Amino acid sequence: MTDTSRYDRRTVVRAIGGSTLAVGLAGCAGSEPTADDEPTDESTDDGDADADTGGDGDADAGGDADESVPDAVDSYLSDNDARGYDGAAVDATGQDTVTVSVGAGEIGLAFDPAAVRVDAGTTIVWEWTGEGGDHNVVAADESDFDVSPQEELIADAGHTTEETFDEAGNFLYLCEPHVGNGKVGAVIVE
Repeated sequence: MTDTSRYDRRTVVRAIGGSTLAVGLAGCAGSEPTADDEPTDESTDDGDADADTGGDGDADAGGDADESVPDAVDSYLSDNDARGYDGAAVDATGQDTVTVSVGAGEIGLAFDPAAVRVDAGTTIVWEWTGEGGDHNVVAADESDFDVSPQEELIADAGHTTEETFDEAGNFLYLCEPHVGNGKVGAVIVE
């Protein structure tokens, strides 16, 4: 007499594999993006060139996009999937001070703008949004400048650090805890 309620090993393995696949696929539908998801354009800047100069030469980096990004900068930002980088740099030449948001974007893992062009002698002010956890601003190994404006990790909204760039070159920088999420940026100094 044959027992029809017994399963052979292959039948059990197939049943478990099919169930595992179904559960795995069900978890993919409708999930919210996380910081580990593929980087996307998270920039909160609306791209308007209406930066508030306040009469003192200070401005947020909300200027016009500049298509001429140096190869070293483009490679660095593209290779690291920089959030908010679309192949262009914000042109903030002519400004004395330019502000870059730290913790920008929907989940706070971007610099805004990701790339900015300034004149030599311009001061860059990095200002924390309070979003996305602890951040810092340190020079990348490929940078033309050996400065790290904020090595300590900071989470507080309104915290600022600054650096004045007196010589032409490319300042490539990153946020150490979030570099893998595309939190990198560049200052192109003319």
